[in-house]
Amino acid sequence: MSSTRIAVVIPSYKVTRHIASLIASIPSYVWRIYVVDDACPDQSGNFVKANCTDPRIAIVFHEVNQGVGGAVMTGYRAAIKDGAQVIVKIDGDGQMDPALIPNFVDPILSGEADYTKGNRFFDLEKVRTMPKVRLVGNAVLSLMTKLSSGYWDLFDPTNGYTAIHARVAEHLPMEKLSRRYFFETDVLFRLNTLRAVVMDVPMEAQYGDEVSNLKISKIVTEFLFKHARNFMKRIGYNYYLRDMSLGSLELPVGLLLFCGGGVFGIYQWTNSMRAGVETSSGTVMLAALPILMGIQLILSFFGQDIAAVPRTPLHKKISRRAL
Repeated sequence: MSSTRIAVVIPSYKVTRHIASLIASIPSYVWRIYVVDDACPDQSGNFVKANCTDPRIAIVFHEVNQGVGGAVMTGYRAAIKDGAQVIVKIDGDGQMDPALIPNFVDPILSGEADYTKGNRFFDLEKVRTMPKVRLVGNAVLSLMTKLSSGYWDLFDPTNGYTAIHARVAEHLPMEKLSRRYFFETDVLFRLNTLRAVVMDVPMEAQYGDEVSNLKISKIVTEFLFKHARNFMKRIGYNYYLRDMSLGSLELPVGLLLFCGGGVFGIYQWTNSMRAGVETSSGTVMLAALPILMGIQLILSFFGQDIAAVPRTPLHKKISRRAL
């Protein structure tokens, strides 16, 4: 690992209480550390410059706040330009233990994955230490992310402890990625459209006196809309533009039967209510049969979608490109 150019990107916004100790704990085999000051009101970049003497540090300043996604993309671009091979992203608030970096990097270097991310739900005994609000929020987000990203075997989608092969990072549409709290989930969606292999890495979060800016209301408003948008995009990309399969037929036919049967059933039930007569068993069957067939086709589609999770790493098949 010492011969591999591993870069660490730290998006920095109001993290001056933790960032110095975090940098000091980053292992010596890490090649370079990119601190991205995202127009921090506490001037995190200047704080690091004044208090940290590690020669591996490169500080990048944003004149305008771009959110965590914008800060990470800035770090990715700088690391790729300098020749990094694997890029690890760690938050600057002290929740992520740098000693775990090998757990994230090894699957990439061994050719098992293109992208790794933390999963705080692996050890059920440790889940009890997680704040209840985060526990419920992450469970809801995980379900929505499975649908929108297509990675059905992943959990804890908002976990920001990640690592990515530089060749795969080069092919991310960085200008299109969400800039703020939806960033981690949006990356998963984009990775699926590239057919990259993503792997969960068990970890234990460290909760201290840091303050989370993620509001639960975003789960049912902004996040819900963006998940629905990404789901429709993913289905369009993977099942109609890039390739076609049996699932390309099962989903629309299933939806048509389900909705058609439902509309027909409601129409007949309404007419029966107005006429004051019971709906005949034949009419009920005419409504129920397409609904049941539609459900079966939709479930069959999701079965195929689950089986289609990428399994062959992408970074071995692609070459570097100029940014």
